[in-house]
Amino acid sequence: MKLDNVLTGFVPEPRGRDGLALAVVLARQAKARLTVATVQPPAWTTPGPARADLSAWRTYLKEQAGATLGQARDLAGRLDFDGADYVVHTNKGSGRGLVELARLRKADVVVIGPAPGGGRGRVSLGSTADQLLHSSTAPVMLAPRGYADAPCEAFERITVAYRRGPCADAAVRDAAQAALALDVPLRLITLVVRNERRAAVEEDMLARLRDQVTGDLAAAADGQRRHIAATVEVLEGRHVAQALGATSWLPGELLICASSNAGPLRRVFLGDTSLKIVRAATCPVMILTRQP
Repeated sequence: MKLDNVLTGFVPEPRGRDGLALAVVLARQAKARLTVATVQPPAWTTPGPARADLSAWRTYLKEQAGATLGQARDLAGRLDFDGADYVVHTNKGSGRGLVELARLRKADVVVIGPAPGGGRGRVSLGSTADQLLHSSTAPVMLAPRGYADAPCEAFERITVAYRRGPCADAAVRDAAQAALALDVPLRLITLVVRNERRAAVEEDMLARLRDQVTGDLAAAADGQRRHIAATVEVLEGRHVAQALGATSWLPGELLICASSNAGPLRRVFLGDTSLKIVRAATCPVMILTRQP
């Protein structure tokens, strides 16, 4: 996975600042090109009396886009990042507009902020993320709410949520390439969610599952240890959030999830488990596309 070309969508709101701050951290560390985009609706094309207002509407949209990108430039400057490209793209949907722009710009990753109303320090998904997570041909990176208030200086480690399968194996390879590009270690984790009410019945099954996932993790990591430092952990809990809380997370952590096996090829598509992981995560999350 390349990280040479980063695209981020920006809106003049806290969520826009969260996404831009995360994109700056990634672009700076990867020495990547950064494109900051604002997506605005198309101008009216309705014939009749409304046409007289078309010029005023276009002027308004241009002024709004200029003001939005001006805020983005100011924030990037405060983050000591120069040289980004600032563009305006037109589409009825912000997520669909970013999908189009990612294709046009050949972006390696699309970065966005959280949806409004989510918990602080958590990733929340709204309509923009939903559109991206169902049709983007580039990996999607999501910033937690409030990330811009204290962004990390640099990523310190990449953690991959691993579950044996073709998509997860491809995700490990992509994550290893990203770890090399960012010069950070790699950690592979597998979550084991147990039901306390059936603990006695499930204990034998859980013991076999622990052995299996430990072996899966070791095999996946062994393929990358020639190139980077790779460690493995099995995390257990009564639910996904508790399992994720069973280990330590660095201030500069990046969590990577694979797309669902049921999704279309070369698209981002979240399955149920990955969706739970994203919502429970307390660090930035990247969802990879499904590879053939």
